[in-house]
Amino acid sequence: MIPPEPPSAEDSTRLAELRAALPALAAGIYLNTGTSGPMPAETAAAMHQVSDYLLTVGRGNVDGFVEFQQRLDEARAAAAAVLTVDVDDIALTHATTDGMNLAVNGIDWQPGDRAVTTRQEHPGGVGPLYVQRHRRGIEVEFLDIGDGGDHARVLGAFDAAIDDRTRAVVISHVLWSTGAVMPVRAIADLAHARGALVIVDGAQAAGAIPVDVHGLGADAYAIPGQKWLLGPEGTGALAVTAAGRERLGPSQAGWFAFERVDSAGDAAFWASARRYEGTSYDRASITGFARSIGWLSMYVGLPWMYERGARMTRKAWDRLTAIDGVDVLTPELHQATLLSFQVRGWTAQAVMDELGARVFAIVRVVPQVDAVRLSIGWFTTDEELDRVLDLVAQLAAHTPETMPPRRTLTLLGEA
Repeated sequence: MIPPEPPSAEDSTRLAELRAALPALAAGIYLNTGTSGPMPAETAAAMHQVSDYLLTVGRGNVDGFVEFQQRLDEARAAAAAVLTVDVDDIALTHATTDGMNLAVNGIDWQPGDRAVTTRQEHPGGVGPLYVQRHRRGIEVEFLDIGDGGDHARVLGAFDAAIDDRTRAVVISHVLWSTGAVMPVRAIADLAHARGALVIVDGAQAAGAIPVDVHGLGADAYAIPGQKWLLGPEGTGALAVTAAGRERLGPSQAGWFAFERVDSAGDAAFWASARRYEGTSYDRASITGFARSIGWLSMYVGLPWMYERGARMTRKAWDRLTAIDGVDVLTPELHQATLLSFQVRGWTAQAVMDELGARVFAIVRVVPQVDAVRLSIGWFTTDEELDRVLDLVAQLAAHTPETMPPRRTLTLLGEA
């Protein structure tokens, strides 16, 4: 293994300035962006400004509503830039799950239709399929793809499963369980050749790795605001390509979905993906969503943060795989920024508890694979990773019964 190059002084200075704009990083070693990322201070300030306006001026002001519509336009444009699509391809949502429901439920399912997915999906991705199985009697096939890192195995499974009754393939871009990057383009080519739509859960990809929806061949691609894009909860977007819009109808509708509408029988949905926007949005949150993406795009820089996130993830993977007694579930190839691992002799919950109590590491357990998951951010420092990984090595060298008491354990950096 070639040791990573030490960070340059310029890189360290820039990182320190950027970290200072993310106050939550001071609360602990932040390794759970895969659930919710640290919010930029600039985002919180913008949201507070909107909330203060609504409190002091009110919510019925016409000028305020016009301003709100401009913020919606800003949010769509910000999401489009991250996903490398045209703004007409973007519908604003309230979560990845919201977007996945809109896409899956937009298909005119009939009894006997099939959907193909994997055994590694998040409930937000497969949940809509269960609804359609219950309501319409569709068949859902769950493929065993292992950890997702063997792309030949993955493609073989999809090739065997997709047939002429398959209406949709529903997959993650990055598996929430093992962190593997899926071969979405190759799967999409198989699906499209047999007439199936491709609906992608991008929750662990958008803001973590480069995303090009058209390049991936996805017909619909759902993302959240609160994870790697560092926005507020209750926000998200659904990208639906022009080809996808021809086959995915609206499954809910309200004022936002129509270019024109009355109560006497005249209605025309937007030709753009705005046709999927069935409800209103919290003004402060949608402003924060746009501001966070803008901060990442213009202040942090997407290429720099993608490169640094990948480099830090590889460093953590190299160290974890070298620890005797640690089993890393994340494959060596096709990594994003999630690392899942197990420590032999320890439950995942016990490992998470030790990391939190001894080094204030904020991580999570993925029950689907009974593993601890680290979300490595572009903002994660070498020192933070060393501190966490040194403790993992100490845990692997002990059992829960032989581990020194927390009050007497000397950790890296302590006197």
